Amino acid sequence: MSETTDAPCDETTHAHDEPTSGIRVASDPVTVPSPDADDRATEAREPGDPAGEPTERTESTHSTEPTDAAPDQGVLGRRYRWITIGMSSLVLFVAFEAMAVTTVMPVIARELNGSSLYTLAFSGSLAISVVGMVVAGSWCDRRGPSTVLVTAVVLFVAGLAIAGLAPSMIVLVIGRLVQGLGGGALTVALYVVVARWYPTRLQPMVFVGFSTAWVLPSLIGPFLAGVVAQTVGWRWIFLGVIVVAVAGLLMIRRVLTGIPDERNDDVSWQPWRVVWALVAAVAVLVLGFATEFTQAWRWVTLVLGLAVLAIALRPLLPRGTLRGVAGLPSVILTRILISGAQLASEVYVPYLLIDRYGLPPAVAGLALTGGAVAWSGGSWVQGKLGHRMRNRGWVVLGVLSIVFGVGATMLVAVLALSPYVLFGVWAFAGLGMGMALPRLTVLMFGYSTRETQGFNSSAQAIADAVGGASAVAVAGLVFTSLAGLAGSGPYSAVFVFGTVLTLLALVTAMRVGGSRAGVQAGQPS
Repeated sequence: MSETTDAPCDETTHAHDEPTSGIRVASDPVTVPSPDADDRATEAREPGDPAGEPTERTESTHSTEPTDAAPDQGVLGRRYRWITIGMSSLVLFVAFEAMAVTTVMPVIARELNGSSLYTLAFSGSLAISVVGMVVAGSWCDRRGPSTVLVTAVVLFVAGLAIAGLAPSMIVLVIGRLVQGLGGGALTVALYVVVARWYPTRLQPMVFVGFSTAWVLPSLIGPFLAGVVAQTVGWRWIFLGVIVVAVAGLLMIRRVLTGIPDERNDDVSWQPWRVVWALVAAVAVLVLGFATEFTQAWRWVTLVLGLAVLAIALRPLLPRGTLRGVAGLPSVILTRILISGAQLASEVYVPYLLIDRYGLPPAVAGLALTGGAVAWSGGSWVQGKLGHRMRNRGWVVLGVLSIVFGVGATMLVAVLALSPYVLFGVWAFAGLGMGMALPRLTVLMFGYSTRETQGFNSSAQAIADAVGGASAVAVAGLVFTSLAGLAGSGPYSAVFVFGTVLTLLALVTAMRVGGSRAGVQAGQPS
């Protein structure tokens, strides 16, 4: 075991006779611990053990992972340029569509007389994306990511077209559901492409590109969406980004065309996982509607919804995730917690600034812009300076930054400090997300065998979606239940909830590199 290795897999174990495709053909299977030994090995290894991160696996010389790039071959080098730009373009169009639709949805609901379906247009898309993630994960493990990627973009574009041409709000919601299926599958397919195409050394920089692709829409997306809606109409917000999606897909296919989909019939479709994904999606939707019930039934719905969600998630996540077992399970659980804490708090940052401090929406929105820029900055820092600290160190540092950002935001609300203090401290939450998320993804790749890359990528995407959606639902219940309190009481309670989630994430972050058994944990519970 190399003590100096920062990446999740020991790249020195890879052979260097790489085929022209850049991806090796599987030979002998990867040797991993037996299922029975999983928890015993997990408990025996301390998180601080140098062998704690997944840095060594027994493989044949015909490795299934890409070999390391030449020192001067970066993510924009000749070999990786088009696929990097293509994937970043796809992330860019998804980000712009998300920012733009959020801005103009009130206009859409008014024009289509669909105010009652306003929430469903958002929550439905997010919930159904879980199904797309599960199907894409199994498909990638059986056939590789190439066909999955094309299908996902086609579904997303079809959803855009349906929404852009919708004659009624119900048709628009159907389009959003189709978008959700495609968007969930697209996320998983992109993760698997990164895992199989890029060497471990370059993976953090790929995620820098993804983070940067979110910054531009965060800065100009809402303004541009408003201009488009006022000039040529809101429908072009859906129809216009189709061109960007197709262009991004063509750039990626230019690289992947020569690589046939890899058959692996040893990986079963497991249709029961799709059923559990549907149950999880319904549970998320029910949580989102809990605020519509009476006070007593709100909390009953919350408890039952979270219980059903936990049961449905067990087969969709690595074994031991909900118990915080060291290794891959803690990687996924940390992602659930920080995604939930960040999103649940972010939703109420502009609300607090507008409602309690009287700032205009344009000014209040600058707090979110600052967080988005800091997010990109954190991603850039971990990509450039990644060799100076191990993956777990970057995750812990990132979570500490999130703890400070959300906790300090709570203090601003509790102590009624200047709103401009919030502008500064909220940036730390974005900074921490930028540092932690790429490293959690690299760790997930390192814990994955070729046969579990799709499943684990799916689990990670589900963690982001479910963590954010369920935390926002809980925050909404807390806020509405305390709406009668004077001053900033409801906002303070929401930020206390977010702070608790970040502190729990700090505990699990200490365990993300705690067990080589995490490789085996890449199996359903």
